[in-house]
Amino acid sequence: MKRILLTLLYIILLLPLAAQAPKQEVRAAWITAVYGLDWPRTRATSPEGIRRQKAELIEILDKLKAANFNTVLFQTRTRGDVLYRSDIEPFNSILTGKTGGNPGYDPLAFAVEECHKRGMECHAWMVTIPLGNRKHVAALGKESVTKRKPAICVPYKREYFLNPGHPQTKEYLMSLVREVVERYDVDGVHFDYLRYPEHALRFPDSYDFRKYGKGRSLAQWRRDNLTEIVRYIYKGVKALKPWVKVSTCPVGKYRDTSRYSSRGWNAFNTVYQDVQGWLGEGIQDQIYPMMYFRGNGFYPFALDWQEQSNGRHIVPGLGIYFLDPSEGNWTMDEVERQINFIRTRGLAGEAHYRVKYLMDNTQDLYDILEESYYTAPALQPAMPWIDSIAPTAPRNLSVEKQADGYTLLRWQPATDNDKRNAPTYVVYGSDTYPVDTSNPENILAQRVQGTEYIYAPIRPWMARKYFAVTATDRCGNESEAAFSAE
Repeated sequence: MKRILLTLLYIILLLPLAAQAPKQEVRAAWITAVYGLDWPRTRATSPEGIRRQKAELIEILDKLKAANFNTVLFQTRTRGDVLYRSDIEPFNSILTGKTGGNPGYDPLAFAVEECHKRGMECHAWMVTIPLGNRKHVAALGKESVTKRKPAICVPYKREYFLNPGHPQTKEYLMSLVREVVERYDVDGVHFDYLRYPEHALRFPDSYDFRKYGKGRSLAQWRRDNLTEIVRYIYKGVKALKPWVKVSTCPVGKYRDTSRYSSRGWNAFNTVYQDVQGWLGEGIQDQIYPMMYFRGNGFYPFALDWQEQSNGRHIVPGLGIYFLDPSEGNWTMDEVERQINFIRTRGLAGEAHYRVKYLMDNTQDLYDILEESYYTAPALQPAMPWIDSIAPTAPRNLSVEKQADGYTLLRWQPATDNDKRNAPTYVVYGSDTYPVDTSNPENILAQRVQGTEYIYAPIRPWMARKYFAVTATDRCGNESEAAFSAE
């Protein structure tokens, strides 16, 4: 054990030397709507209120884009209420101050559109099992799922929950997911609290256990219930849109590892999440384990996730809120070491909880990411288990200098015919020919729709001379490049 811990310490000490930004990397942030923790601060009760609420979100997205983030986890369902036009559940009161109040626009549609304008992915972050406390459920009234579908809901410790042991629970959750995936151009659906309450030995599911347990232990039956929900939703999403990523943010420690103990608190035993089983079965595309720990609470468990990933994307969630003195006593070097470790070990990227601490530049976090870690754009990692065939390359890239100092790029499109998953384009530029498309420093824009792009350098004397364009599909496959003439 001492040798293993010394090896880990040695690796960690060397990490600052190995932090070069990869070309493909998930750089995500959670935008929390519950209680307006990150957004919104104003209410959409008038045209001016709608404008200000939208402007607040645009400010967040602009700042994320400026620091080369590429993934937004946008809270879409909280506790039995939602932030989109649903036929199933009411609008969240945070939008208007009133439960079910119509904000006058569709926040999810707006978030997706604005993320895509900036070349970023938008994932619908959906809280699944918890339904809120008694006061919240009472405020929802007849619109609450506890009133409309009482058979699948249970009270526990002054709160209400969907019952994972009831066969109709997975169908209800899938009905919500289907609305989101069919109606919106989301890039992913991201499930939170897809677990039982912690140490819920008295969770009121004894009737269902007797009926459906079939000789299993209570713990195994509960794990199987969550796995069946994950499996059912994963297969349902892939039947609708195969490229939509399905992910979960599980408890950050799966179970005890050979390297270090979880000290009695882990996903497998405490909340009945068999997440490594989900990865092994291939019913997750990404996981965002909530690794809000330091030292031996982080590194051995991050290695464990990666070693059991089955090739899927492991994106540790970083507890950046602990940088706030009122939340914890972390210093910025904790976060830097964790990002360096993630890159050194080849994990898919990292996610930051929550976006407020990025916007507030807590302990210079935002500045350090922008200036030292996210200095160049990053493309999304590929999903070869869904599709490994790259699009055809664009052709005949032409470059036309404009009188205003801008440069107009035009090309002929890739010839792929899947209109639902039509490729978009990545534009590269450099001062050397041919443009090195393996270098992320040369990425000028990504997720470009259409077949032209206006290059407008911020500083004219830093303008790139040569250009290249590739096509990418929504599974992250990138084509060969079309180059401008020398």
